[in-house]
Amino acid sequence: METPPPASQRPPSLVMKPRLLLPLLVLLGIVAVVAWRLTAARASAQSATAAAAAARAPRSVPVVIADAVERDVPVWLSGIGAVQAYNTVTVRPRVGGTLDSVNFSEGQTVAAGDVIAQIDPRPYRAALDRAIAQKAQYDAQLKNARLELVRIRSLVASNAESRQLLEQNEAAVAQYEALSAGAQAAIDAARLDLDFTTVRAPIAGRTGVRRVDAGNIVTAGQPDGLVVLTQIQPVSVVFTLPQRHLAALRPGAQKAAADAASRLIVQALDDQGGVLADGRLDLVDNQIDAATGTLRLKATFPNASLALWPGQFVSARVLVETRPHAVVVPTPVVQNGLDGPFAYVVTGSNTVEPRPVKPGPVLDGYTLIESGLLPGERVVVDGHAKLKPGSLVRNAEHGARSAE
Repeated sequence: METPPPASQRPPSLVMKPRLLLPLLVLLGIVAVVAWRLTAARASAQSATAAAAAARAPRSVPVVIADAVERDVPVWLSGIGAVQAYNTVTVRPRVGGTLDSVNFSEGQTVAAGDVIAQIDPRPYRAALDRAIAQKAQYDAQLKNARLELVRIRSLVASNAESRQLLEQNEAAVAQYEALSAGAQAAIDAARLDLDFTTVRAPIAGRTGVRRVDAGNIVTAGQPDGLVVLTQIQPVSVVFTLPQRHLAALRPGAQKAAADAASRLIVQALDDQGGVLADGRLDLVDNQIDAATGTLRLKATFPNASLALWPGQFVSARVLVETRPHAVVVPTPVVQNGLDGPFAYVVTGSNTVEPRPVKPGPVLDGYTLIESGLLPGERVVVDGHAKLKPGSLVRNAEHGARSAE
């Protein structure tokens, strides 16, 4: 086994003196710290430069953008009204007597002429028989008087009787003829009273609450009547509009008076704006209410689905015209400023500029623009509070909305 040579005999390159190792390590540490600080300073400077550049760059405001579109727009005038039965009749007995039967159920739909009640007919049948007998008596007397008149005339013609007797017989014949005619009138009246004991529905409609039960004594024309009939197919809606709309309604009212087929379309709406029924305008009242400055209108609805009920409060709108190729935008686009209504228009560089507009009627969340906007122009729908002229904007939604 060989013994390694002593350190004094090793080559100089392989020998590290201990007194030189520590300064070398310290020097390497100083170099590392300096390099780290230089790197950190360079990164900080770059971050500051980027932040300054970002601060100098204009910030875009998130908004909702829509397009102004062109389409045919129906112009509606809306008001508040109430449903009225097309016809309402309180059925009253025409004769008095005991109410033998009530032939309807409350809430039943009846046709015109249906029997709804029966009054005891026996007294009126007896009165009719008495009137017939009375007429038979007068007819017999009239027949005898006429035969007597024929005999008297022949005698007078042969100068066997005086002319005074002839005149008396002629008067008797005329008297019996009048009595017979009166008896016939009594028969007709008695027959009419007998017919009135059967109470019939004067119109088609729906019965209400029964006012009198069978077995009670009723009188002719009693105030409460037997029942109230209401006709609800068709049905009417009476509503009001401000007097400023009279000029728009007058042409339609004139057409309706000349031709029923050209009457204006009217829609009845519920509380949520849903269409309950479609009808036609029948009447524009002939005077304006001076107390309220409103004009009354009346429309008729077929009411096939019974969506309208008498006494029901509804909103009603009447179609006065349809404007072709009109420019419309969502209603929030139009803002009110010190100089009047305006809209923020988005330019090609995505900045906004306020532009005065003249808004027209509002329909289903969209406003017709009379002037100020062209079809295809982009406008701001939401986010107006953060905008000023020249603000850079971006659409907050995926894809621009439009008024279509």
